Amino acid sequence: MSNELHARAEQLIARERVEEISAAEREWLAKHLDGCEACATVAVSTEQALASLRGVNIELPRGLASRTQLRVRMRADDLREHAPKRSLLWAITAMSWALGVATAPWVWRGFSWIGEHTGAPKPLWEMGFVLWWAIPASIAAVAVILEKKSEQQSI
Repeated sequence: MSNELHARAEQLIARERVEEISAAEREWLAKHLDGCEACATVAVSTEQALASLRGVNIELPRGLASRTQLRVRMRADDLREHAPKRSLLWAITAMSWALGVATAPWVWRGFSWIGEHTGAPKPLWEMGFVLWWAIPASIAAVAVILEKKSEQQSI
């Protein structure tokens, strides 16, 4: 038999122990192992090696789990401390509201003037006035929601 067939058989023997192999590959391997004593020996020795590894008792240091949890908590706290502060977002929001309230009369007059000169119905230019502030506020709200989602996914 060619070395390629033996190499394929050894690869499938190893893969079968770690991950699922297809039914066709399993059938091919079984036929090959029936006819090839060398590969059958590899399969048996692989199984014996894995069985002996399963029987080995590995002692883990005491408190490993609690130390790991502590380090994970410390890292999470560190990430929270160094996370960008939202004070800038709140300051921009407050400034936006203040400017919005201060300029509302002029913006209203501007929309009214445009509505009168273009002949647009009053509900249409009134809706334009409302959207003048609603759209930026909606975009800001979506940005905050997306930021919170990404924070929750990263933790």
